[in-house]
Amino acid sequence: GRGKMAAGGAADAQGRFGHSVKGLLTEKVTSCGTDVIALTKQVLKGSRSAELLGQAARNMVMQEDAILHSEDSLRKMAIITTHLQYQQEAIQKNVERSSNLQDQLSHLLK
Repeated sequence: GRGKMAAGGAADAQGRFGHSVKGLLTEKVTSCGTDVIALTKQVLKGSRSAELLGQAARNMVMQEDAILHSEDSLRKMAIITTHLQYQQEAIQKNVERSSNLQDQLSHLLK
């Protein structure tokens, strides 16, 4: 009867060992799954960051274009202003000349 007990004990120990191995495997699989989920989240976050960076870069290029366009417009406006100033000066000189002529004419007509 004694040999049977020993064999039974050995089988029992083997069962316990198998159970603990199963438990360890389940634990490992679970933690591995958790790691995969965390990694996936990180990758998605990274791709979102890349997307946001790309968007920011595109926005900067658009703003740069707008700034260059504004600079160009300002340059053109400055040129037009200068031309208008010249024209105004010319008109003023003509007005002065014509008032001089009027004075001369009124003297002659007296």
